[in-house]
Amino acid sequence: MRKSNYDKFPSTKFEGNILQGWDAIMAQLKGAMMGNAMCIDLYTGVYENEIIEAFSGWGKIINTRDLMKPEEEIRKMTEPFMTDDVLFGYITNLKMVDFFSEEKLRAASNELATATVPTVVIGIGACLVAPANALKVYVDMARWEIQQRFRRHEVMALGVDNREDAVSIQYKRGLFIDWRVLDKYKDKLFTSIDWWLDTHIAGEPKMIDSSTFFQGIEKTSKTPFRVVPFFDPAPWGGQWMKEVCDLDRSKTNFGWCFDCVPEENSLLFEVNGVRFELPSVDLVLLKSRPLLGEPVEARFGKDFPIRFDFLDTMGGGNLSLQVHPTTQFIRENFGMYYTQDESYYLLDAGEDAVVYLGLKEGIDKDAMIDDLRKAQKGGFVFDTEKYVNKIKAKKHDHFLIPGGTVHCSGAESMVLEISSTPNIFTFKLWDWQRLGLDGKPRPINVERGKDVIDWGRDTQYVYQHLRNQFETLAEGDGWQEERTGLHRNEFIETRRHTFSKSVHHTTNGSVNVFNLLEGDEAIIESPTQAFEPFVVHYAETFIIPACVGEYTIRPYGASEGKTCVTIKAYVRC
Repeated sequence: MRKSNYDKFPSTKFEGNILQGWDAIMAQLKGAMMGNAMCIDLYTGVYENEIIEAFSGWGKIINTRDLMKPEEEIRKMTEPFMTDDVLFGYITNLKMVDFFSEEKLRAASNELATATVPTVVIGIGACLVAPANALKVYVDMARWEIQQRFRRHEVMALGVDNREDAVSIQYKRGLFIDWRVLDKYKDKLFTSIDWWLDTHIAGEPKMIDSSTFFQGIEKTSKTPFRVVPFFDPAPWGGQWMKEVCDLDRSKTNFGWCFDCVPEENSLLFEVNGVRFELPSVDLVLLKSRPLLGEPVEARFGKDFPIRFDFLDTMGGGNLSLQVHPTTQFIRENFGMYYTQDESYYLLDAGEDAVVYLGLKEGIDKDAMIDDLRKAQKGGFVFDTEKYVNKIKAKKHDHFLIPGGTVHCSGAESMVLEISSTPNIFTFKLWDWQRLGLDGKPRPINVERGKDVIDWGRDTQYVYQHLRNQFETLAEGDGWQEERTGLHRNEFIETRRHTFSKSVHHTTNGSVNVFNLLEGDEAIIESPTQAFEPFVVHYAETFIIPACVGEYTIRPYGASEGKTCVTIKAYVRC
């Protein structure tokens, strides 16, 4: 196996104004205050006590949790969106002010406006009470780090102390309620914030001013870039990523790598050589049109619609047998307006690799559901191969999985999953008598699954429409372009380029997402020098904003004169 050159901490590099450590940050903020009022607004997941302690010597502190409605009232208000499902809720339409007492907000606003001593408002929604002359600081937090803190039961939700809840319930509240509310609120705050604070590493705060923040956002939105990948173990996890991505060899396994999920990934600015971490969704919120492209923004708004991630079962086990909902089902039941269509591209495969995809011809669907129900209760082993196609898989195969298709990756596969973005909408049907990493059975969703299975996705359909739908579209000196999918029901198109020389690309009005499937290195360049040359390495996912327009990709470094392969995904416009 090749020596790893995978960059786990990609960043946008530029010069700006950055401070490190509480002492330097406090000195700067004290000098910047024009009056007695300061608002330190937070995203959920921030260690609130760390912020409060840092500002404890300033004068009076107002904690925004004291301005919120009673927790019992907030739980009742959010109950329709939490639902009684163990995993799935409904997308909220609540706003930030709905969580606060109008009377308490009014009183705090008046107190801040007339403060005669330094007064600091700290917490989620702090800017709701900010007078015109208040200094405004925002402490942001990427969702992936929030999830780590959920697992350690360290942080509270918006208006609710849910630290003792199961991690899945904390995540559900975040996905369906808190993050929706906070992103809408933050989207209106961007231009009014004076300073941005990074506390992703506890006890090591960093701060940049508004000018530096927007400089980084602007630069990133006009050039190829990568978000910060994060890796996670899984009950079925494998060993491939440990070597290729240079991960901790002492860990049992790594099953997931999320390397293009901007709603959850971090973005790194490297300011004067110092890393500053922020949620990559900030870029989507601020630069949706240049990033996504006008027709994509018109369709998806400020949602990044393409997701790339890795599923590593090399030396591991089968994924759960599963199905994703149809568009109509996801709209009616969860409030989402598009579903999780996806595909499996085999980045690598062992000799015995297989993919389970679609149903066998002539099966009795009632018997299959009965068997799944019996297996869900325990003491019965579901005979997967009686009902589901088991297909031999090899490196560079591409399997298309529109919503409603029963599927899973088998062991000995390294899957690049290319899909639309909605996150947890997987209905597990059978999990091979396996426990989760917490030692408990993972939730099975046979009753929801049976309502969305497309029984017409049988063997004939799979081989005609879902397996290796390759078509050569163009070729030239040292390059070839192939269409590999996705299915006509899916809005994502994928193109594979095999090349030993420079290949010309254009974004065609849509954000482009790539992975370098073969080759040690490749370089992305602008024919007009509109951006600095951008180098990527084997297995890295990278994003080309729609506004880039024309660009080229060619083998670079150790790959010069050799053959490279990329896969490109974009939204059909």
